[in-house]
Order: sequence, then structure tokens, then C-alpha cells
Amino acid sequence: MIVLHHLENSRSQRILWLLEEVGLPYEIKVYARDPQTNLAPEALARIHPLGKSPVITDGDTVVAESGAIVEYLIETYAPQWRPPAGSDEGHQYRYWMHFAEGTLMPPMVAKVVLDKARTKAKPFFVRWVANALIDKIMAAYFGPNIQRNLDFVEHYLSEHQWFAGEQPSGADVQMLFPLEASVARGAAARCPAIKAWVDRVHQREGYQRALQKGGQYDFA
Repeated sequence: MIVLHHLENSRSQRILWLLEEVGLPYEIKVYARDPQTNLAPEALARIHPLGKSPVITDGDTVVAESGAIVEYLIETYAPQWRPPAGSDEGHQYRYWMHFAEGTLMPPMVAKVVLDKARTKAKPFFVRWVANALIDKIMAAYFGPNIQRNLDFVEHYLSEHQWFAGEQPSGADVQMLFPLEASVARGAAARCPAIKAWVDRVHQREGYQRALQKGGQYDFA
């Protein structure tokens, strides 16, 4: 039996969506974030040494990392969620599977960390200096990179309904979390194709079932 070790408000929600879409029997164990640090609880470290989510167990097999989990589930149980290897759709599938975490997420995570640094800097003079420094970093690097990445995705989705073919695939599962976060936080305000794609996902019955089972998820 597959067990999804699911952390609220995390990348794990997209794994839950995939499990619901493909109709696999599974169990879900929901973990709450630490109220002080907002990090995953120590209990997750008993499943995988890094103590992060998502992670699944399938019998004696333990799989961590979103992309690895998506590939494992699709290759093992749901090959229909991957286009044929060597096809144009297959090339797009591979690209977007890696783009999601390799290119799109790093500057977004950096922005979240820098935004938190703004709120924690004390006293006032230190906060003023920190904010000025963060503004320069965002303006010089992370901000332009985030917008360039979103513009690139926007252009692609303006011409494609899904990321790798006429039906959703593992590439859409992998791209879900960063694009949901971009829409929810306003970064994709000028990206109607991204917003329309997120809406298409949210309207799917499998996604709605995943939302009901996963607990708190602010990006929906």
C-alpha cells in the first residue's frame, strides 16, 4: 500500500492530486508544520533522514523529492500520465519536469527567504539597512529572474492547454506548486494564461478530492 506522508501547505499537495487522478489506493498521513518555525515536524525524519515532505512509502520502498515521486508513481502504476518517449510531447514532458524545480522554484524560494528577513530584522536601523540591501538584491537578480521565468511559461501556456500534450501529465503535476504560488502571491498577476491553467487544474474532480483530503492549503 502506498502511503503519502503529507505536510500541509507544501509541494506534497501535487502528489496527492496525482494519486487522486490515477485512482491508486493509498493512505495519507498528514503532518502539521511547527507553529514556531513553520518547518516540518521531527516525525518526518523517521520516514526519510532529511525529514521533508513529500515522501512516500510503497511497501519497503521509500521515495522522496517531488519529481522522483511523480516519476516513480507514473512509471510503476500510471504510464498513461507520461507521453511516449522520443515524441515531441515526450521532450516537453522531460523539460518541464526539470524546469519546475531546477529553474522556476529557486528564485521564488529566495524571495520568500528575503521577505522573511525583512520582517525579522531588528532594531529599526538594522531593518532599514536590511530592507535596502534586499531591495537591491531583488531588483538586480531575483525579481527579474522570476518575471522572466513567468513570462516564458505564460508564452508557452498561451499556445498549449497542458504542458506535454492534449491531456495533463506528470509535467503538469510538477509545475503545479510554483504556478499556484505565483498566482496566490500576485507574481503572475499579468499572466492570464498561467491563471487559466491553474483554474483548469483546480476545476478537476481529482484536484478537488485531493484538496478535501490534504488539509490546509493556502495556494488553492
